[in-house]
Amino acid sequence: MKNYNIGLIGAGFMAKAHSLAYATMPMFFWPAPGIPIRKSICDVSIDIAKDAAQKMGYEKFTDSWKDIVSDPDIDIVDICTPNNIHAEIAIAAAKNGKHVFCEKPIAMTAQEAKDMLDAVQKAGVKHMLAFNYRRTPAVALAKDIITKGEIGEIQSFRGMYFQDWSASPESTLSWRFQKEICGTGALGDIGTHVIDMAQYLVGDIDMVSGFLKTYIKERPLQEAGQDKLGALQGGNKTGAVTVDDETAFSMRFKNGALGHIEASRNAWGRNNYIAFEIHGSAGSIFFNYERRDELQLCYATDPQDRRGFKTIYTGPNHAYGELWPIAALGIGYSETKIAECYDLIKAIAQDEEATPNFNEGYKIALVCDAVVKSDKQNGAWIFTGV
Repeated sequence: MKNYNIGLIGAGFMAKAHSLAYATMPMFFWPAPGIPIRKSICDVSIDIAKDAAQKMGYEKFTDSWKDIVSDPDIDIVDICTPNNIHAEIAIAAAKNGKHVFCEKPIAMTAQEAKDMLDAVQKAGVKHMLAFNYRRTPAVALAKDIITKGEIGEIQSFRGMYFQDWSASPESTLSWRFQKEICGTGALGDIGTHVIDMAQYLVGDIDMVSGFLKTYIKERPLQEAGQDKLGALQGGNKTGAVTVDDETAFSMRFKNGALGHIEASRNAWGRNNYIAFEIHGSAGSIFFNYERRDELQLCYATDPQDRRGFKTIYTGPNHAYGELWPIAALGIGYSETKIAECYDLIKAIAQDEEATPNFNEGYKIALVCDAVVKSDKQNGAWIFTGV
């Protein structure tokens, strides 16, 4: 069983989620395909990096990501930074022969994503994106049902991701509201998760027609320190919001199915409402992440007086059944990260293609670019180029 040394860049919340997965994956998936070793962690503040190393169990720390990508001891570079430096880090890591694991969205634009894809393919290293919601057992079950043709030919997909952490105008100006750092707002931050679900479950998106909307034009500046998602802060000093709070777009898949996606970070009452409903010629599927152990399923062959959605509770008989011993015991965000870690290490150890990888990330970026272009053209239909 081989060890794989991890170099993690970024020491915020996502770093904690990834580090927890590295520490616990072998406990759940034993014998593990390999053992992740928390070798080195980086943050722009050396004090934050040092504290993160102690807190998250890393052997070394640095305030320069270049130390990570050039370190001969590092096997996997894990990118948990704001979006604007994903491409630079990933390309440098690939050139140094490192496998690359990157948080979503892959990049600021489709061109950056293509540059990243070209770099990892040229270097021959493994590459994976952290779209962990597709590792939810109920989502994996939906994929299996669709792949086996149980609900027939897919006719439509409706997906949404609603949160309310930034609905208040007193929510501070995180980097997620600044175009030069994040690229897009709700579209890239949470909408990409739904696009990933759509293309994972239904197929490539061919055309889009959509809009972007910014409701809150200015927000309070954050105090010094790490970025705090959804922090409320009074004060007179504000900064401009330069990205979207909400996006909505219709789409046509290459296989002819139709669809619609909505994403908003200003949806009062919704915490982490990522949901989708898929209609096929022989049945329908509904999933809501806020009830993540459940999949709703209806078959056209059900008797008319019994027709309706039934609830399937996921557990040890489904994908990633190693996580917990009985159905509906409670799969959480951390468990999807553990499953994601398992798939990453397994792909590297067994020389398999990781998924979702940078090719899939590039396709998602193409869809996002097309939505932005459509909005600028008053909702015109735009080919994605996927």
